[in-house]
Amino acid sequence: MSQLNESQTCEMVNLTINNIPIQVPKGTKIMQAARELGIDIPHLCYHEDQRIKAHCRLCSVEVTGKKRLLAACSTEVWEGMDVHTDTQIVRDTQVSILQLMLANHKKDCLSCSRNQNCDLQRLCSRFNILESPLPSVVKEEPPIVTNPAIVRDPAKCIRCGRCIRACKDVQGIAALTYAGRSSDIVVTTAFNKPMEATDCILCGQCSLVCPTGAIVEKDDTQKVLDALQDNSKHVIVQVAPSVRVALGDAFGLEPGAIVTGQMVTALKMLGFDKVFDTNFGADLTIMEEGHEFLHRLENGGTLPMMTSCSPGWVNYMEKHFPSCINHLSSAKSPMSMFGAIAKTYYADKAGLKPQDIVTVSIMPCTAKKYEAARPEMGRDGYRDVDIVLTTRELIKLIKYVGLSIGRLPENDFDSPLGLSTGAGAIFGATGGVMEAALRTVYEKITGKTLDKLEFMDVRGFAGIKECTVKLPGRDVRIAVAHTLKNARIIMEQVKKGTSPYDFIEIMACPGGCIGGGGQPIGTTNTIRQKRMAALYEIDRNLPLRKSHENPDILTLYKDFLGEPLGEKAHELLHTHYHKVDKPYSFN
Repeated sequence: MSQLNESQTCEMVNLTINNIPIQVPKGTKIMQAARELGIDIPHLCYHEDQRIKAHCRLCSVEVTGKKRLLAACSTEVWEGMDVHTDTQIVRDTQVSILQLMLANHKKDCLSCSRNQNCDLQRLCSRFNILESPLPSVVKEEPPIVTNPAIVRDPAKCIRCGRCIRACKDVQGIAALTYAGRSSDIVVTTAFNKPMEATDCILCGQCSLVCPTGAIVEKDDTQKVLDALQDNSKHVIVQVAPSVRVALGDAFGLEPGAIVTGQMVTALKMLGFDKVFDTNFGADLTIMEEGHEFLHRLENGGTLPMMTSCSPGWVNYMEKHFPSCINHLSSAKSPMSMFGAIAKTYYADKAGLKPQDIVTVSIMPCTAKKYEAARPEMGRDGYRDVDIVLTTRELIKLIKYVGLSIGRLPENDFDSPLGLSTGAGAIFGATGGVMEAALRTVYEKITGKTLDKLEFMDVRGFAGIKECTVKLPGRDVRIAVAHTLKNARIIMEQVKKGTSPYDFIEIMACPGGCIGGGGQPIGTTNTIRQKRMAALYEIDRNLPLRKSHENPDILTLYKDFLGEPLGEKAHELLHTHYHKVDKPYSFN
């Protein structure tokens, strides 16, 4: 029996699919009912986290009594319905649709970053379509590579609309849209401008749902391979918290599988000189950001203060709410803090020159590529972070050398930038940054030890969460939001001066970094929630769970930085943001 959807009633409907009887809740779509029987109806425009589009018609099925084929993704079942998914007319229709798509699709599968992970390629293999008998009408044009994060290849676009829905319905931005008519319709940006010159904030959610290689992350794997082969370079790598609970997806493990130790082993086998943990940078961020909040709270600073860890969110603030930039924390993200420390403190301890160190970051995020390239994130002619790879790019490297994550032995991160706490681990989930900060802020301001470290009110997948934390002399009002559509709701209040909050965490992507635009293809909200649970499991099982108790962080301040918000810390770990003029306005 089908699982009930919250929006559906308990009234049940009886039908048959391919002569097999089944009972499902009223309101169930044919595609969902077929899945209950283990029948996968082919589809391309359909995505389980998006509203129904019914554009591609690849999911057409035959229903007894109907003169035309019906779209299984959008047609609700009815009592007595008789569905057939494998008749000759259905198969001929599906084959014809795929052949039409191939006739208007660049056929460079071997060199495509989505090779063997492409929905169109998979369906053509399923239907044994080796080539299209139709003449090619594809408009040959080079990929659009104008920014460090996202590459568009219009010749591979099948016009399914998934990217449009992700940008508009999830992020509330609508940087992508349809243009043209009939056979000339294309997916593009307003005025066909480069993505970075539009409302786009380079979050990469479009690349995560694209079924082909029409929108992908900029591939920097060769840069890493070249660096690893350069004996004059000391190549170190840091890994974001959410990567360790997503990497296993690509190697047949259950969603949310924790592969921290195996991941470290894989990176060492790839040839990195040191494998460090971005969670160390997260603990460092809490020290700076937490003290910054306390300073603002106690000295009449700008409130509400807003977190600045998510580069997509920072880009959004700079483009869409530049008048509110002073609300952003000046603290750099964990990735950039780590990079700054790696090129200074670590370089000194290792007896290396900063220019001889190559810092590689493995991130769940495409916008991190843009962040690393910002002029603010470096000094003295070198970058804090030299190369950023997404989780998907790391998967490519691991597969390149023939490793299987699930079968590798476990290994530990290297010192001195590898020790972290549970507070650093939960940074990858929406609400995690806030919870980590509250653990430190509460104990610093009260001088008391928290009896319970879990701040349950800021956990979960709700779009906007809020709570009140009682501190000596005042109540601190907290808000947490993920996706920029929800961020806009909060920002409109901040802009009007009506926000009731003191401290706000915002992450650009659904679920936070666990659902980042650089995570494995096939990421859904269901999978995001499993990754979130895994991060909280990591936190629960670590001996240290508060950033201000990390002994390596305390040593870093004692031997190098001085104190949080001190002169050295401000020089290396803080930055500034600025207004970015949009090239057009529809207001």
